[in-house]
Amino acid sequence: MDAQDVFQDMPLISPTISPSKAISINGNGIQGHKLERDQLPETLPSVECVARARIPTTQGPEIFLHLYSNNVDNKEHLAIVFGEDIRSKSLFKRRPGETQHDRMTRGAYVGKLRPGRDIADRDDVLGIELKFDEDGNMVNETQLKEPVLVRIHSECYTGETAWSARCDCGEQFDEAGRLMGENGHGCIVYLRQEGRGIGLGEKLKAYNLQDLGADTVQANLMLRHPADKRSFSLATAILLDLGLVEIQLLTNNPDKIVAVEGKNRSVKVVKRIPMIPLAWQQENAGIKSKEVEGYLRTKVEKMGHLLTTPDV
Repeated sequence: MDAQDVFQDMPLISPTISPSKAISINGNGIQGHKLERDQLPETLPSVECVARARIPTTQGPEIFLHLYSNNVDNKEHLAIVFGEDIRSKSLFKRRPGETQHDRMTRGAYVGKLRPGRDIADRDDVLGIELKFDEDGNMVNETQLKEPVLVRIHSECYTGETAWSARCDCGEQFDEAGRLMGENGHGCIVYLRQEGRGIGLGEKLKAYNLQDLGADTVQANLMLRHPADKRSFSLATAILLDLGLVEIQLLTNNPDKIVAVEGKNRSVKVVKRIPMIPLAWQQENAGIKSKEVEGYLRTKVEKMGHLLTTPDV
């Protein structure tokens, strides 16, 4: 009997309902259940941007890296923002007793820092000034011509750092950055939920099961994890903090659209922009391996991602 047949016939059941999809496997095959809006939490997490800094990049465009704390885990989630005029409400809120230098140090400044500057809330060179209400909240509204490009990206050490050809996470991260750099505006919300939420250690175990013949869904379930354990409510809260209430979402995952909009649709996805693997578009581009082909086909065939697999 082929190894794949052994895994296919194993009676495996996801131990919990995944935030993005509940999937069970039995002898009759795989059944996926689309995420319904009423399954989402009523209340979003509380997030606060604790620091921001300008990052010149090797590709040309500057980004503003925002670091967020929250009330649901101890992880430092990030927002990679293209465009100085996309500003965090929690970062820019005036705090009792802080000086203008304090504000510049934590990144709550308008315009651009330069030697000798001593006021955070006004850039005299660029002629920009922030305004605040009596409670210290920033009242300047971001004037964007169209809904901003957004990518909700879950951490993938192997794909982004260890040159892995098991997935296309690094490629998608790079492509999202390229598109946002060309556009001049955009936001990549970078969530620290490695391995679809199961952590790096369990992800490495899943890799070994894949080498034994399981696919990515089967491997997670064999380890007693959901097929996808991620939650995107933190991303929704971060987008609201940045004032991004109407977005163009770079994704192939229909469940992510529902999850990011939230139960009350506090964020609206006005357009979905597909993330087509580069290897499927050009002959000599992108990642080519049997592992990444299996990874992508499983996403399409078992997790309902909105992609059409190539014939060859």
